[in-house]
Amino acid sequence: MALSMETQLQSIFEDVVKTEMIEEAFAGMFMDTPEDERTKLISCLGAFRQYWGTLPQESHDQCVQWIVRFTHSQHSPKRISFLYDCLAMAVETSLLPPRMVCVALISSDSLEWERSQLWALTFKLIRKIIGGVDYKGVRDLLKAVLDKIQSIPTTVSSAVVQQLLVAREVVEYILDRNACLLPAYFAITEIRKLYPEGQLSHWLLGSLISDFVDSFRPTSRINSICGRCSLLPVVNNSGAICNSWKLDPNTLRFPLRGMLPYDKDLFEPQTGLLRYVLEQPYSREMVCNMLGLNKQTLNIAQHKQRCPVLEEQLVDLVVYAMERSETEEHFDADVGGTSQLLWQHLSSQLIFFVLFQFASFPHMVLSLHQKLAGRGLIKGRDHLMWVLLQFISGSIQKNALADFLPVMKLFDLLYPEKECIPVPDINKPQSTHSFAMTCIWIHLNRKAQNDNSKLQIPIPHSLKLHHEFLQQSLRNKSLGMLDYKIALLCNAYSTNSECFTLPMGVLVETIYGNGSMRINLPGTNCTASGSVSPLPMNLLDSLTVHAKMSLIHSIATRVIKLAHAKSSIALAPALVETYSRLLVYMEIESLGIKGFISQLLPNVFKSHAWGILHTLLEMFSYRMHHIQPHYRVQLLSHLHSLAAVPQTNQNQLHLCVESTALRLITALGSSEVQPQFTRFLNDPKTVLSAESEELNRALILTLARATHITDFFTGSDSIQGTWCKDILQTIMTFTPHNWASHTLSCFPAPLQAFFKQNNVPQESRFNLKKNVEEEYRKWKSMSNENDIITHFSLQGSPPLFLCLLWKMLLETDHINQIGFRDGKPQLKVLERIGARALVAHVRTFADFLVYEFSTSAGGQQLNKCIEILNDMVWKYNIVTLDRLILCLAMRSHEGNEAQVCYFIIQLLLLKPNDFRNRVNDFVKENAPEHWLQNDWHSKHMSYHKKYPEKLYFEGLADQVNPPMQHTSQYLPIYFGNVCLRFLPVFDIVIHRFLELIPVSKSLETLLDHLGGLYKFHDRPVTYLYNTLHYYERHLRERTSLKRKLVHAIMSSLKDNRTPGWCLSETYIKFGMSAREDNVWIPDDTYYCKLIGRLVDTMAGKSPGPFPNCDWRFNEFPNPAAHALHVTCVELMALTVPGKDVGNALLNVVLRSQPLVPRENITAWMNAIGLVITALPEPYWIVLHDRIVSVMGSPTLTTETAWAGCPFALLDFTACHQSYSEMNCSYVLALAHAVWHHSSIGQLSLIPKFLSETLKPVVQTEFQLLYVYHLVGPFLQRFQQERTRCMLEIGVAFYEMLQAVDQHSQHLHFMDPICDFLYHIKYMYTGDSVKEQVEKIIMTLRPAMKLRLRFITHSSKIETSSAAPPSSSSTTTTTSSSSAQPPTSSISVSSPSSTQHTPMSVG
Repeated sequence: MALSMETQLQSIFEDVVKTEMIEEAFAGMFMDTPEDERTKLISCLGAFRQYWGTLPQESHDQCVQWIVRFTHSQHSPKRISFLYDCLAMAVETSLLPPRMVCVALISSDSLEWERSQLWALTFKLIRKIIGGVDYKGVRDLLKAVLDKIQSIPTTVSSAVVQQLLVAREVVEYILDRNACLLPAYFAITEIRKLYPEGQLSHWLLGSLISDFVDSFRPTSRINSICGRCSLLPVVNNSGAICNSWKLDPNTLRFPLRGMLPYDKDLFEPQTGLLRYVLEQPYSREMVCNMLGLNKQTLNIAQHKQRCPVLEEQLVDLVVYAMERSETEEHFDADVGGTSQLLWQHLSSQLIFFVLFQFASFPHMVLSLHQKLAGRGLIKGRDHLMWVLLQFISGSIQKNALADFLPVMKLFDLLYPEKECIPVPDINKPQSTHSFAMTCIWIHLNRKAQNDNSKLQIPIPHSLKLHHEFLQQSLRNKSLGMLDYKIALLCNAYSTNSECFTLPMGVLVETIYGNGSMRINLPGTNCTASGSVSPLPMNLLDSLTVHAKMSLIHSIATRVIKLAHAKSSIALAPALVETYSRLLVYMEIESLGIKGFISQLLPNVFKSHAWGILHTLLEMFSYRMHHIQPHYRVQLLSHLHSLAAVPQTNQNQLHLCVESTALRLITALGSSEVQPQFTRFLNDPKTVLSAESEELNRALILTLARATHITDFFTGSDSIQGTWCKDILQTIMTFTPHNWASHTLSCFPAPLQAFFKQNNVPQESRFNLKKNVEEEYRKWKSMSNENDIITHFSLQGSPPLFLCLLWKMLLETDHINQIGFRDGKPQLKVLERIGARALVAHVRTFADFLVYEFSTSAGGQQLNKCIEILNDMVWKYNIVTLDRLILCLAMRSHEGNEAQVCYFIIQLLLLKPNDFRNRVNDFVKENAPEHWLQNDWHSKHMSYHKKYPEKLYFEGLADQVNPPMQHTSQYLPIYFGNVCLRFLPVFDIVIHRFLELIPVSKSLETLLDHLGGLYKFHDRPVTYLYNTLHYYERHLRERTSLKRKLVHAIMSSLKDNRTPGWCLSETYIKFGMSAREDNVWIPDDTYYCKLIGRLVDTMAGKSPGPFPNCDWRFNEFPNPAAHALHVTCVELMALTVPGKDVGNALLNVVLRSQPLVPRENITAWMNAIGLVITALPEPYWIVLHDRIVSVMGSPTLTTETAWAGCPFALLDFTACHQSYSEMNCSYVLALAHAVWHHSSIGQLSLIPKFLSETLKPVVQTEFQLLYVYHLVGPFLQRFQQERTRCMLEIGVAFYEMLQAVDQHSQHLHFMDPICDFLYHIKYMYTGDSVKEQVEKIIMTLRPAMKLRLRFITHSSKIETSSAAPPSSSSTTTTTSSSSAQPPTSSISVSSPSSTQHTPMSVG
């Protein structure tokens, strides 16, 4: 087939190009007349047309390629020209497709720049026919032409330049925006692939390419966040898990969309951002999230994720710490300054990233050596060696010795001493750092001996005294706990089991207690091993990670062993407290909290060691800090499964399980709720309680608070399709319930709608009263004790027994005067009912109480009622106060009954002295800083002796005549008491009281008397923040209550916090003591100082605005998180409306403020963005008003007001640096800072803002470009997190363009506008909005329609009225195709494989 095709083509074309002998003899002297030429052309084309019609489709390409080969094999320019004319006519008469001809021409191997005449003729022909090629074909040809041009060397003879320039003309034509052969967006993509940022284009193209690239700079700016490189996050415990902060793990660059010429700083590695995040304590999750590092790949060789850029930043951070140690004013190696906290944090970061192989230890050490060489930084050398010792001691046994030898190079650099370094004072904790280098040498030497290596290094002379001291100490068998000798030995010999056993044995023995000594714990029949003093934090900090791991492993193993042995002796208090302290170290997470949750708890449970289980839950409730949310939710799931086991149906354990679960639920951070609960969507039962209505209600309240604070439901009115739907439906299946209207009104709208649809019928109070009377009659009429016990404890009988006990007491004052001489039956019934079922009785009792109090006569009757209730709690120990209050607070009473319910709570807590005395004494005698205490146990015991916990109806048993013996075996209590158990219940009580306006005064009274308890709250500032944020609408007008709440909680902490730790001096002076008749309105200076405090904190200013503290035990994980929350609390506590506060915050940078330095303006905008987005909606929605006012300003409405280019006007950074900024660019930059920090819920208001507020006012091009600049940079986030919003914005952009098109006589910036719209199509929406957009485009002016025709896939004919003459042929486009980013391929005509598929509509 191929042969016959060649033969036939040859006969057609050779015939027309052959010449007579005489013509060849007199070359150039014979010329055909135009008529002859035309006749030859027509006959040739006619013959070819006939042949072409017989060719099968698949041979067309081959045929055209042969013609091109044949043409290029000719040597006469005249022949080549004639054959090219044939091809041109074939294209013009639609015989040959132009794309096929162009591709064949440009792909020919014979097309070389050396054949300059062929080159010129070829590109002339391409220029002539390319107008008929479809836009994707033009894109491919552009790439091919540019590639051909690249083959021209840098120096060529000037004689041929003119002919070579014809290729440039083709490129110029393709790039001509008026010719509109393809979307310019396709062209820029090909150009940027060939000539990336910073690379010059080929000399032949001159400034053509650079001018074209520059024409895209406005589009790049529209897609860029102002000052993005200066914006920083606040690293939270859960990580600022948001797409805004992601970086490329290889280059540390922002992941920018499209091949646009973004500003240079956006292409730079963002080392400052990563370094800032790395510096923050508890930031490792965020670092992994930013760089897309997955720690699950540990031990999978092929997935090693070494990240050199991260490694480099860790090294730079160590160098920075060395510099800090050198310059710190009062740097004292024994005390350590601010840099001390940095070194502690660095050691934790290094271990984590090297352990998970994201960084390589030997590479880092060599890099450190290189960066420290010649710097003379030696003050921090001991700290550096301490950091390296942490890793070396823990991993040297599993790795090659060669990996650790580079440390000796560092030693030579940092320890230049020729004489011996003296032994430090070992009574000081810092001595362990001074010995670090010697310990490293001992570990290296030990490894060399074990490996029989020839690399053994003799002890350096300068370390001899240190080494001798350690050896001598090792020979001393009686080691005391008064100095740090034990820590030194543990650190030096942790890899040498013979030497390590002695010092570790001493530590272990100290906390286990010797076998014979016993001490009592609270409750009856509960004894423990005798050691009560835990190992101090200073000592634990002085142990290497390896030594700590040995210690925690030893403790966990012992606990499991005791659990298996079912020992009746409880764990020593010292052991429990020390174990709690060890769990704070993130470096030992695998043996620490991970082992605690996934090994220790299940093992203890399996062994039915209920005492140890109770201990572990107490530890979790009262001693744990910064536990990652997935561990907390995992524990919650364990607790729910525990609750169903028969053995846990025991008063004390059941109370402990429920209390711990309540703490876990209420303590969930707002940003943690969604990520954690979405992990359980397949089986929501695991994180919900099958029977505790109170716990499920607490979860719903937490869910309402979290979705409100994160603005999750913003813009939606139903929970359909959201992650919480299954959770709520499962809860309603397990524990169907209603909510009071005053509580429901605070829920986000979709939650309100759900509960209104799922209303549960309530039992009427009248029926309840009747049933109680009925049961009471039965009780009085029965005379047989066994019958009574059987009847009232029967499973499935109505839960009314507590109501009966109440009736007995109300009628007779005593429980043992009802037909029996003792209260034995009552006790037996309660015991038979069991702890789990008794909760239902408490629930009914709570409802019954409200009914009883509502109908009581008041006065004496009321006093009697409250006295009896008090007796049931404190005298007869029938129900604990915290459970009863929780049940009362969680009922769903309306109106008057709700007020009565809260009145009962108030009376129960305050009228009798029982609880008030307990709270006052506990607050007075104890301090919350348990990690600094050595004598917690003795204070704990003396408190329990004064106020013993009675959890087994002891008071009731004492009423039996003769009194019954207390035989119940108490589980060990190490930390808890009724006050601490009440705290999470108090949190809920305060919220319930806030919801009901008539009980405000009662709440103030409660806070006055019990507010001191907040001294022991785990998260007092977070609680205040959540409360003020969630109830913002309720508290707007109740300023004195708001102030009271803040004052009560903050003043409870005043004795345990350094002044200035939270509220500003100005607020304490004017805001706290403000009177209703003299409201304090803060001025601009106040807001500037408040924001400045956050700016300084984030900049790491030393000394910082807030006192230094040990972040491991702080409520917040790092200084910035603390600063942000206390700032928000203070702003919400002001008596000023949210709108005014929001405007004042914006004015900090929008007005000229003497306190705000110009050179640091973006850091201030960043701080405002962080603060304002962390406040409720009224505070940040004012930004929309500012934008509207800018949109209406003369700058944007009258184009003559600003003679320059709007892109220069809106380039905030350039304007600011040249002192030519205007209000509109400031508002733009500030809006970007705010929206960059916003949650996706807050951002989801933008589509509505665009369509309802901005669209009606947009009429000028400047206004349109301003809107594009505002919203353009956030399309990427919308696409990743809320696709529905992205599509709405896409349509709104076209609708605004339509309005501008109709209102404007001239459009000066059509090209940037169209480039931006193409960017949206190819990067984000694809064809998802094609239908709506097509209708709009068809109404635009012809020039705009022409440019946008590739979006509608309309032909050039439809838009030609505005088109300039472009080529000899009519241009048509390809049929509609799916969105495809600009990517080219000459050989492949189908859509590219790197096609961008837009997300489905969310």
